Amino acid sequence: MADLTTTNGADALQETLARLSKKPGVKTTIALDRDSGAILKMAGQISFLHSAKARQQQEQQQQQQQTPSQPDDPNATPTVDAETQGAEELAKMAWGFVNAAGGLVEGLDTEDELKLLRIRTRKQELVIVPDAKYLLIVVYEAPTA
Repeated sequence: MADLTTTNGADALQETLARLSKKPGVKTTIALDRDSGAILKMAGQISFLHSAKARQQQEQQQQQQQTPSQPDDPNATPTVDAETQGAEELAKMAWGFVNAAGGLVEGLDTEDELKLLRIRTRKQELVIVPDAKYLLIVVYEAPTA
């Protein structure tokens, strides 16, 4: 017999990700395990998730593999491995950032806790919501000024 609390929790998480993915401006949503930072669920466009370091490595590999008779296609879509790698890199960075921010909050007041992180760049906005079991990351298109 299946554990109903685990099933209900997974269903609620999937429902939350699906609902958030339909909001205007949302590019992707990722749910991480709070303890390990492992990706539990992803929804939305993950093809754009690449760190600057990963993009540089990918460009170097393409240059090494490219021959004069095969021009680089700028419209080519990344492979599934590259997409997964980008999501894993974002997850690792966000998990570390949340842990550092949580340490800061605890250092300021041991009776307080981190509730929300919002990071806005020129290109996108990340909203990270820590929960007891999960970290929910929502990546939005950057709002125009």
